[in-house]
Amino acid sequence: MIPAPSGPTVRPRRLRATPALRRLVAETRLHPADLVLPVFVREGAAEPVPISSMPGVVQHTTESLKQAVTDAAAAGIGGIMLFGVPEHKDAVGSGATDPDGILNVATRIAVAEAGDALVVQTDLCLDEFTDHGHCGVLDGRGAVDNDATLERYRDMGLAQAEAGSQLLGLSGMMDGQVAAVRDALDGAGHASVPLLGYAAKYASAFYGPFREAVQSSLEGDRRTYQLDPANRREGAREIDLDVSEGADIVMVKPAMSYLDVLADAAASSPVPVWAYQVSGEYAMIEAAAAQGWIDRRRAIEESVLGIRRAGADAVLTYWATELAGWLR
Repeated sequence: MIPAPSGPTVRPRRLRATPALRRLVAETRLHPADLVLPVFVREGAAEPVPISSMPGVVQHTTESLKQAVTDAAAAGIGGIMLFGVPEHKDAVGSGATDPDGILNVATRIAVAEAGDALVVQTDLCLDEFTDHGHCGVLDGRGAVDNDATLERYRDMGLAQAEAGSQLLGLSGMMDGQVAAVRDALDGAGHASVPLLGYAAKYASAFYGPFREAVQSSLEGDRRTYQLDPANRREGAREIDLDVSEGADIVMVKPAMSYLDVLADAAASSPVPVWAYQVSGEYAMIEAAAAQGWIDRRRAIEESVLGIRRAGADAVLTYWATELAGWLR
């Protein structure tokens, strides 16, 4: 007589018993091609400048940019997102549309260095270039003028496309920005240049270290154009609008605190959905790891895996090249 089982017959632990089993049944995987590296390039810098709030990240020179691109390509990551840090700023962000401005110069260098190995992307926003630090031009009352800003974005989009950018990242959160830039590009013979709409970009506290990285001049905040962190449905609405205006990819930013918005977008979007693991997320893990409070590598891998698990098709992360090396 066979004795009756004395324990549970359903044992999920069976599939966790060995590393090989866990790997075989993993539902989400990381791959270098799913990673994009944000890169800062500083005009006039003689050598790379460390960013104190982001250990391991620097403002590159135009020369050190070449090595960063080479390393990223060798690691097999999907792309780099360029941010320019100009020496001079003004009220309308003139440097953003100057063919010899730092971002457009850096774009030409990166495209030449990368070849076909990865996608060179550019941040299309005015905040790095304005002396007031806002993402657009101001009206007579000091408020961001949405429609006047769209005209600057149109010009900026053309400048970036002509510099060779292979994907424009529209991060300014102006109403109608995707439609405006798409119209400008199409009218100037750049119909093949795709647009990444930072559709659900929230007014987050986790951007703090980024302000140092781009030497932001901002006083005040961006709550009149970036999304309220309390709102989930509003994120979905913005994503729908960007898709309807012609965005080829949409973004949720930040990633960590907005995984619900990301999951919503991944479930409904007809175009790829990316997420940005922002500077504050990076800084927290690096700071805790430096204190010995967490395992750095495991925390990095888990944080990016969580973003992918929530539905991101690709992740912008400052660990992209390093993480890709581990994966390979």
